[in-house]
Amino acid sequence: MSDNTFLVVGLGNPGPGYAFNRHNVGQMVLDVLADRIGAKFKSHKAGAVVAEGRLGGIGGGVGGTKVILAKSTGYMNTSGRPVSGLLKFYGIPLSNLIVIHDELDIPAAAVRIKVGGGHAGHNGLRDIIAACGGPDFIRVRVGIGRPPGQMETADYVLKDFGTAERKELPVTLEISADAVESIVREGVGPAQQKFHSA
Repeated sequence: MSDNTFLVVGLGNPGPGYAFNRHNVGQMVLDVLADRIGAKFKSHKAGAVVAEGRLGGIGGGVGGTKVILAKSTGYMNTSGRPVSGLLKFYGIPLSNLIVIHDELDIPAAAVRIKVGGGHAGHNGLRDIIAACGGPDFIRVRVGIGRPPGQMETADYVLKDFGTAERKELPVTLEISADAVESIVREGVGPAQQKFHSA
């Protein structure tokens, strides 16, 4: 693989019980991206399922950049080992890792792009930073807002999206997938300008 291949990881927990939780929005975005590149997820020895294809090409993916889409088959707080294993397996540098995750500090349905920084208490990011030797990767942060009232953060992120949120969700997932495509096609700077002004 060359330096222009990207590993795109959607964070979440495995199994149908978690599939529509706020914490799994990264994996939901990955499903949108897999549809766009016309690829199916297959099991990988790193402890993940992966789908390979080209993103950002002209109509139907002609041309475009090689991407490996990946979901860990383990739990959120053990995301690091599969991600580290896939980076090594495909020979992809940490700078070409894009992690899509839920973000409490961003209003619901907003999408932001960031490179590096801390984990802000996000267990998936914490484990990836520890396993991959540093924080210098790209994050696509999908806003889920703060829990209402006295609700614990852990309870909030492990609940399914509410009725009102579910109406907005398909649009949010498409915008998040657009953000990944923009990063791959144009680079982080232009993608940030496009999505942060929205």
